Amino acid sequence: MTKVRVYVAYKASILDPQAQAIKAATHKMGYQEVSDLNVGKFFDFDFDAEAELAKEKATEIANELLANPNMETYKVEILTDQSEGVKK
Repeated sequence: MTKVRVYVAYKASILDPQAQAIKAATHKMGYQEVSDLNVGKFFDFDFDAEAELAKEKATEIANELLANPNMETYKVEILTDQSEGVKK
């Protein structure tokens, strides 16, 4: 089994109201050092596949379902690879 995480966040060129609200709140709390903030989400998948195939499939899912390519970017990361004996 391979655990894969997909991170999705707005592109730098897209205004994120949630990030702006959190940034403003941190400033009101006295944390003036916060100069920028990115908000995102992540999805954890368990695949019955070897790491390379699992990452490929997670990338396909991110492209087709999880991320809006006009507004968002994504990153796929293998968390664990316990795929010994798993069929390709």
